Formats: sequence, structure tokens, C-alpha cells
Amino acid sequence: MADTVTFRPDAEASRALALLTQDGTPVSAAVRNALIRAARAVASEQLRAEAADLAADEADRAEAAQVLRDMETLRAW
Repeated sequence: MADTVTFRPDAEASRALALLTQDGTPVSAAVRNALIRAARAVASEQLRAEAADLAADEADRAEAAQVLRDMETLRAW
């Protein structure tokens, strides 16, 4: 069973919640969906940052290029 979470929305959160529930979506579903979307956005941004770091890493890029060259010699044709 899921944990129960209680929060006190400020004015901005109350407006956001009103927008998310204006179509009849229950508050709990709106909050749950918003949390999941926020977590996905954070994870996506972390992956983008990691990819940018790797793209900027000259040693990593050189190693990847060497692996590609090594793999090319294994091609059947």
C-alpha cells in the first residue's frame, strides 16, 4: 500500500493544482502524475548533462573512436 503524503500548497501550487484538476481529474491523480513527470524531467536532465560531459571528454571520445576502428577490422565485408 502506498504512503500517504500531506502538503500545504502555496498560492502558486494551488493554481497549478486547480489547472490540473479542472477536467475532473482527482487531486491525488493530478499530484501523482505531476510527481512522476517531474521525476522524469529530472532524470532526463541528468542524462543530458552526463551525455554533455562525455561528449566534452576528449579521452573518452578518443577511446570510442579507437573501439570503432578496432570493430571495423572485424567486419565481414
